[in-house]
Amino acid sequence: WFIAKFGQRTAFVSSLLLFCLGSVISGFSPNLGLIIVGRVIQGFAAGIIQPLVMVLLFQFFPPEKRGSAMGMFSMGVVFALGLGPAIGGITIDNLHWRYIFLVPIPTTVMALVLGALFMPERPRSGEPGPFDILGYSLMCATVFCLMTIIGNGQRLGWFSNDIMALGAVMVAAGAGFVYSQRLPRSNLLDLSLFGNPRFVTAVTISFLFGFVSFATIYIFPVFAQIVQGYTATLAGSLLLPGSLAAAAFLPFSGRLADHFPPTALILAGMIIFIYSTILMAGSDIDTVFWSIALYLFIGRMGNALVSPALMSTAMDALPASHLHQGAGTVNLCLMLGGSCGINALVVVLERRIEFHGDAFAMTQTSANPATREMLSSVRNLLGEGGIPDALRDGVALDYLNSIVAAQANTLGFQDGFIAIAFVSAIAAVPVFLLTRKHRRPQ
Repeated sequence: WFIAKFGQRTAFVSSLLLFCLGSVISGFSPNLGLIIVGRVIQGFAAGIIQPLVMVLLFQFFPPEKRGSAMGMFSMGVVFALGLGPAIGGITIDNLHWRYIFLVPIPTTVMALVLGALFMPERPRSGEPGPFDILGYSLMCATVFCLMTIIGNGQRLGWFSNDIMALGAVMVAAGAGFVYSQRLPRSNLLDLSLFGNPRFVTAVTISFLFGFVSFATIYIFPVFAQIVQGYTATLAGSLLLPGSLAAAAFLPFSGRLADHFPPTALILAGMIIFIYSTILMAGSDIDTVFWSIALYLFIGRMGNALVSPALMSTAMDALPASHLHQGAGTVNLCLMLGGSCGINALVVVLERRIEFHGDAFAMTQTSANPATREMLSSVRNLLGEGGIPDALRDGVALDYLNSIVAAQANTLGFQDGFIAIAFVSAIAAVPVFLLTRKHRRPQ
């Protein structure tokens, strides 16, 4: 709606200005609430820019070149996803966490100037009508309740009164949103797109791809800091080698999408991605930096095969008149999948770390010879170091607790990687369905 109302160039420039405003608000906010307001503004701006760029590629490139164009576009995205955490880690270690919100401003201003000068503009066709405030409010309420349920169910109890009430509101708001989009003047989400089986299958894959891709981006640096004790700089740098290689590979994978069935590329990419997460499931504190970077590199290469082919498949399923609505829907599913993936992964990590911690704690009794031997060795070492007798037992038990917690964290994160691989395998099901639809005579 925003693009149709104000035009592509104006929408791009104003969205970047809005993103800068959100960065400034978050960077200088005195409390968490205002940080969240700034992040909401940033997300609102990004929600306009991402589908806009995708549509531009499909408007100005012929069908036989769109895979290559999507590869070039994805190259920039993947490169940024690798470079951003590395710069963020350096910023945190050497400056202050508030600078995380200010570092992107120079790049945003550069993009703003280049967009104002070079972004092509197409004549607008008709007046889009008033903004669908009712539908937008209902959609926000639905997504807010969903994220709150996933994020707080572990803390409040999945069947507590608060969670059940949020679930009821979510269902009512979701149903209201669907109904509102059937009204004559609604223009937020074109429900007719979901009558296209090929497009529906593609956006389902997009949701699941966002789920596992964003979850992976989250878990790698957190694993490095919690399990392996890396600094923020070193943890952020883990993503860089694989992202650089994937960015260099993406133009080639985009060309592959122009010459080979996209479903075959999507399936191959998902298999490679699953393999990388299975490799990570065997990692622990002794796994060296470059081994983890290699596993991430393998996963990024898989993503490099999936991304251009998936976007091309989704958009190719639509007529030119529905590209804007289709791009917005694909972006919505991708971002919603990413948000659900990160929240769900955090729940899995909390539950599995707690499970393993309790299981290990139950075995640490006086009847456990390994525990007795370890405590005795620690006491002897403390005695050799001149620690008084009265303190040795407490220090030895504290050391035992840290060992148990470290092992529980390791196994919990390994279970998290297995969960990501499992969801990735589920994503292969709609890929097979898409293959059948693609082969069916038109």
